[in-house]
Amino acid sequence: MKKVSPLHKSRRRTGLIFASPALILVASFLGIPIIQAGYFSFTEWNGITAIWHGISTYTHELHNPIFWRVLQNNGYLLLGVPIAILFPMGIAFLLNEKVVGWKVFRTIYFLPTAISWVVIGMVAMRFFAQEGLLNGLLRGAGLGFIKTDLLSSEQGALFTVGITFIWSMVGTNTIIFLTGMATLDQSLNEAARMDGANNLRIFRSITLPQLTRFIQFSFIITIISAFTALFSLIFVMTGGGPGFGTTTLEFFIYQSAFARGDFGTGAMLGVLLFFMMAILGVGQLLIMRNRDE
Repeated sequence: MKKVSPLHKSRRRTGLIFASPALILVASFLGIPIIQAGYFSFTEWNGITAIWHGISTYTHELHNPIFWRVLQNNGYLLLGVPIAILFPMGIAFLLNEKVVGWKVFRTIYFLPTAISWVVIGMVAMRFFAQEGLLNGLLRGAGLGFIKTDLLSSEQGALFTVGITFIWSMVGTNTIIFLTGMATLDQSLNEAARMDGANNLRIFRSITLPQLTRFIQFSFIITIISAFTALFSLIFVMTGGGPGFGTTTLEFFIYQSAFARGDFGTGAMLGVLLFFMMAILGVGQLLIMRNRDE
């Protein structure tokens, strides 16, 4: 076992002393609400009075078909995660190769990152609406007979939310992969080109293995966004409908707590979402640690 020097102990103790006010403040603002949510998740709480029901609040919700429908919607959105990672990776590779106009394209692809989810939702709603830009483009191309009304059906509305989600993640993931590619050893690429390897072979055999940590980071960011960052998008585009067609777990928490006034169920759903994200984060950290070892 490695022995810790007195100087190292002293520095660590001093660092903890100076950091303690910030740690206490953060723990107060985050820890106390989390503990309160955990308590109220076992109650029937209307925001004023709370009636203790215990674990039955969880078992009752697990038998609720709407709850599983909501999780199913989250599962469908997760199908877009590979596209939201692979597409930006390809864009980043082309930009890293300094193709003609790469600075302009870099700005264009980064643009969704600088726009709020509300604006993205409003643009998407107008694009996919029955009299929106999509149908206008189809008419302009002589394909007016394909007129769509995606937002009026459950499957179509969820599809539009998924497409918008993928588009909104392109800028973030492209920047992540561009950052990763900027740290790579370019001498390996030059050696491969001298041996006759083309760009695709270089990307598959040299670039991709070195981007493992950036792919993992992009993956976890995209997954977390799919579960916890789509409230504004769904609220503006579909309001969770038609029916429960686009209601995700995050949006279901809002509906339960603020639309129906059932704050106990909202707290319970929030606890479930918290543990799902915690398990995902810890699992990802363990995978990264095992690979490093």
